[in-house]
Amino acid sequence: MSEGTAHRFEGRVALLTGAASGIGRATALRLASEGAAVFALDIAKDGLASLEDEVRAAGGTIVTRAGSVGERAECFSAVEQCLDELGRLDVLGNIAGVSRADHLVDVTEEQYRLMFAVNVDGPFFLCQAAVPHLLETDGNIVNIASNAGLMGTAYTVAYSMTKGAVIQLTRSLAMELAKTKVRVNAIAPGGVATSLTHDFHIPEGVDVDLMQPYMGFRGMSRPEDIAAFFAFVASEDGRAIHGSILSADLGLTAG
Repeated sequence: MSEGTAHRFEGRVALLTGAASGIGRATALRLASEGAAVFALDIAKDGLASLEDEVRAAGGTIVTRAGSVGERAECFSAVEQCLDELGRLDVLGNIAGVSRADHLVDVTEEQYRLMFAVNVDGPFFLCQAAVPHLLETDGNIVNIASNAGLMGTAYTVAYSMTKGAVIQLTRSLAMELAKTKVRVNAIAPGGVATSLTHDFHIPEGVDVDLMQPYMGFRGMSRPEDIAAFFAFVASEDGRAIHGSILSADLGLTAG
């Protein structure tokens, strides 16, 4: 981190979901290091506790909350607690996500509902709860989409549907707020080396040739790479960016 980025979020509050691990954790640490007060939401209590310790040890400000973004009431309660404890809201980061691969015919209703609850319902309801407060601070929203929302990906039909929905949420909300100063954008990573990818379920009998187009040639990004990009987009350095779907996928969707 350069001297010029060290204080970009001083006096600002960021509510980040999926903050206990992966991209969410890296983003929480990055924004806190740049001066943000972080409100961290996740279902993983142990991960939140270790994140809190790390942020506080570095002199940062953080409030944690254990809860599921798949529940509308939880989304509204989280925003309310953020305002009560930190006084304002400047950045909403919809980062939490679940994914798995399956043959279409094998996807259970439970798996399908969970992916939509976390990946679509959560961002929608958090945006709904946060927008009135972001209007007061001229804040911004950064959604984490995926290359899977921009291209056909075999064996991840349901997941790709959810990320396509995140992209349309981003674009449509950006249009709805076009005459305000609130910015709405999405980052679309490719593979990122997190527990989500390490534990990624691959079904038997897949055709590897069909998967090659979204496996890429440059490996996977690090969570810190996406966090650094997030910090740029959410800061004043990204003030010209609105309604954009920003690929950070090591070239997966270039061709």
